[in-house]
Amino acid sequence: MKKIIVYVPLSHTDKVREAIGDVGGGQLGKYSFCSFSIRGTGRFKPEDGANPHIGEVGKLEEVKEERIEVTCDDEITDKVVKAIKSVHPYEEVALDIYPLEN
Repeated sequence: MKKIIVYVPLSHTDKVREAIGDVGGGQLGKYSFCSFSIRGTGRFKPEDGANPHIGEVGKLEEVKEERIEVTCDDEITDKVVKAIKSVHPYEEVALDIYPLEN
């Protein structure tokens, strides 16, 4: 099992959760589309050559985001990541993948 964590602007959280569930992420026993979320503030500065969805090149930006956590079987990890990236608005998607031992 893996845990995938992704940071998403509030405008796209439902789309990302739906895309994850549609490919089988967030399956826990007889439950599907399982996730956990925490809201916070993402900060970044787009550099030269960036094409930001939010903000401007060279200016610090703060965005209200949601940290979405889901689990998935090892064999569908790539499929879940692909689904996230297909609906996530950011040019560079911040996500982490951790192995689970339980």
